[in-house]
Amino acid sequence: MTSFNIFKEFCFSFTCIKPFFYSLTAVTFQFADKTFDIVLDKGGLDALMEPELGPTLGSQYVSEVKRVLKEGGKFICLTLGESHVLGMFFPKFRYGWKIDIHVLPQKPSKSSKSSLRTFLVVAEKTSPTTLQTISTSFHHDILGSSDQARGLTEALETENKIRTNWSNGDDILYSLEDLTIGVKGDLSELKPGLRVQLTLGGPRQSRFCYKSVLLDAKQDSDEFAYYCGVFLVPKTRAHEWLFSSEEGQWMIVESSKSARLIMVFLDGSHTGTGSEDIQKDLSPLVKQLAPAKIEDAAQIPFMAASDGIKERKVVHEVTSELTGQIIVDDVVYEKVEGLLGQLSFSNDLVFRRLTFERSEGLVQSEGLLTSEGSQNKVGGIENGNKKSNSSSKSKKKGNDKRKESQLPVVGASNDLSVDHGYIASSYHSGIISGFMLISSYLENMASSGKTVRAVVIGLGAGLLPMFLHRSIPLLQVEAAELDPVVAQIARDHFGFKEDERLKVHVTDGIKFVGDIDRVDILIVDVDSADSSLGMACPAPDFVEESFLKTVKDSLSDEGLFVINLVSRSAVIKERVISRMKGVFGKLFSLQLEEDVNEIIFAVKSEGCTLPKHYDQLQKLLNLKYPEIYTSIIDSAKKIKSLDG
Repeated sequence: MTSFNIFKEFCFSFTCIKPFFYSLTAVTFQFADKTFDIVLDKGGLDALMEPELGPTLGSQYVSEVKRVLKEGGKFICLTLGESHVLGMFFPKFRYGWKIDIHVLPQKPSKSSKSSLRTFLVVAEKTSPTTLQTISTSFHHDILGSSDQARGLTEALETENKIRTNWSNGDDILYSLEDLTIGVKGDLSELKPGLRVQLTLGGPRQSRFCYKSVLLDAKQDSDEFAYYCGVFLVPKTRAHEWLFSSEEGQWMIVESSKSARLIMVFLDGSHTGTGSEDIQKDLSPLVKQLAPAKIEDAAQIPFMAASDGIKERKVVHEVTSELTGQIIVDDVVYEKVEGLLGQLSFSNDLVFRRLTFERSEGLVQSEGLLTSEGSQNKVGGIENGNKKSNSSSKSKKKGNDKRKESQLPVVGASNDLSVDHGYIASSYHSGIISGFMLISSYLENMASSGKTVRAVVIGLGAGLLPMFLHRSIPLLQVEAAELDPVVAQIARDHFGFKEDERLKVHVTDGIKFVGDIDRVDILIVDVDSADSSLGMACPAPDFVEESFLKTVKDSLSDEGLFVINLVSRSAVIKERVISRMKGVFGKLFSLQLEEDVNEIIFAVKSEGCTLPKHYDQLQKLLNLKYPEIYTSIIDSAKKIKSLDG
């Protein structure tokens, strides 16, 4: 018997109980699991999905239908097939269901209401691992070009595209229902190397819905601290490669010491909700995904990514057409002994930061605030931090040895200014350490009274150009910045000032380099607008072969090219380095121990070897703090050749 004939046989008996569905808000189905062979619906689902009611009742109803049907059972639904109904229906019947759609014959009528077509949707319960595209028994042209026809056609095409991609293993996002019916097998047992993307929660299940990833540690170990743990990723960090990429997520699993880790990504809908409320909402959901050894949700620890900030004061917020939202804030860091081994910051010093919302968590620039700015020496600053911050541009913070009564505090930061004689970022020290590679050339230029042209692509807060201007007198420093809003922030909030030896050009960095006749030092320190690609710095265009060739043509014969490369992916780093080798041939590298930054140095001179002119480099520097000499020279000693 065809599905259509089955429907005609039974629909008369179903019509009389249609009003029952309007009272679903107060009714829970009392039938046992897998009770029925067929569930018939004549318009009930459409009624429950009226726009003013929202999807809650319809979703609850469909979940109950799925529960009470036997294996091989059928849900036969008469519906108008409106997009908001199908948008809920199709995802609920993905795994373990075979769906066929038929169009019912339409009698001619002058009534505009009856011009809507009626569809018969048959969902048959199959194996939990089955994923099939939806089939139709009609040619779509017979539906015409009405809004109803377009809505159904688009919903079908979208859903079948998802199902086709998922059948090929592409970006599968399961529901908790999918997993509990066994789509990925029995999750009560650990499966080393299992990685499943899913959504947790929804109407009648929880207060919020959560995008999540379940990961079982790749290897069995007796050293697991937990059988199952939950790791919360705040909205401001979710885009970062460490959390958004598969490679980075496995790093988190290893660090967490959990046999199974459920990473939960918070978003704007969770804003303003306390961690205790989030945990309370999630606990019954994650318990369903816990291994059999977990008997109580209380045994599942909740962990979270932390930025290690003790105090924070927002100084300025602005939205740029080019960069998006930009935040300037003053912070005091706390010592964080967190899950991921965050950096141990000083509790005393106040730092001013520049952050782009598009890549929040990647601090673009950071400067030390003092009561007299660059005129006030902060004595005894030591770069003694031992751990790595999860932010892409981690910083070495100093420990101020002055009396506590003299220390600045965030609340009083209006009376402070940025000290341009201090480098808060260890990767800035690393960049300058690479000047050793051309230190003989720089010394010859200095002794002859000539200037050296240095260009920095990416102004940020202007801290690196200001430091170079102050600390290496022979440099003629220029910066190229695409966004005029960023340039203004550097002036207004970070003390950036131009003079005859320091200029900023508001222009496209790639075009600027293409127009340069000759440059001695070229530094690229530009963030990527999309760090989810796996490379937070630089933007991809700055490592394209065409740009690298332009750089080589622009460099003087003794010139130095520097790129701040920020990526946790070994594959991406290898690709960038290989491309640079193809153009320059002679590369050197500094891997910062406490950061994910790797500084790549390229020299134009093919005969350049790795010099160890540390004294020569030190003579070129006119630094305010002895500790910064030590930091730069220590970095220079770690530079390695990338020959071979």
